[in-house]
Amino acid sequence: MTEFFADVNGIKICYEVQGEGDPVALIHGFGVTKEEWICQFEPLSQYFRVVRFDNRGSGKSDRPNTPYTMELFADDTRGLMDFLKIEKAHIIGWSVGGMIAQHFAIKYPERVNKLILINTTAAWPEEKSGLELYKNGQIARYEARLKDPVKTFFDAAKMGFSRNFLKLMKEDPKKKFHGLFSAEDLIKKSTTNPATPQDIRNQTHALGTHNVLERLHLINSETLIICAEKDRQMPKLVNLKIHEGISNSKFIVLEGVGHASPQEKAPEINQMMIDFLKGRKI
Repeated sequence: MTEFFADVNGIKICYEVQGEGDPVALIHGFGVTKEEWICQFEPLSQYFRVVRFDNRGSGKSDRPNTPYTMELFADDTRGLMDFLKIEKAHIIGWSVGGMIAQHFAIKYPERVNKLILINTTAAWPEEKSGLELYKNGQIARYEARLKDPVKTFFDAAKMGFSRNFLKLMKEDPKKKFHGLFSAEDLIKKSTTNPATPQDIRNQTHALGTHNVLERLHLINSETLIICAEKDRQMPKLVNLKIHEGISNSKFIVLEGVGHASPQEKAPEINQMMIDFLKGRKI
């Protein structure tokens, strides 16, 4: 897959495009890269023109050392769409990517076709101590990964994958799940162009700017909200609040899985998204 670079808001954004049809933009989460969509990029591109990109401060995109905001991430998404001459797209966001997608849908409603939010929230807790704790935890994980990337991956995976799935990954790290990825693939991805402590600090600042609870009613696009029953990072309750705030939304709970459900339950989630975007019954 060929990577390209777009001049967006004074920085370069790294992106990939594949497929034909209605445009779909995939927005990734905190501290990761566009490759986090390892289970969605190829399958969705069989039906749509799919764009995945590294947010500023991530992957191969520029990493200016300034505090980021959710609105800035949303502006970058719009800028990339402008660069690619995409007037309107389906917007899909996972975790922090879902937060960015909400800001985008509120600020640029005319640029959104349908909206899909996966394992996310409408507001980050306001306590500064919690934000500081999260930031320090992410920096500690970065430092641990430098020493032992395999152990660090599996330690973090306990928060994302179900116990049985994690066991299967440990038993055979080379095993391809759903024909899409292996534990080795995810470990390699986690060590390629990782977010540095500087990037983590700048991205954490954006979390502190996220609260759209009182503005969710401004999202008029048809919206699919997918959450995971056992997600300890973005639990069902906070996803439900998004559903309650967006009148034209559908709410689905995936049982037995956690925050990494787009990988663990890739075939089911991909089919849901394809059906939703194609206007089929889910």
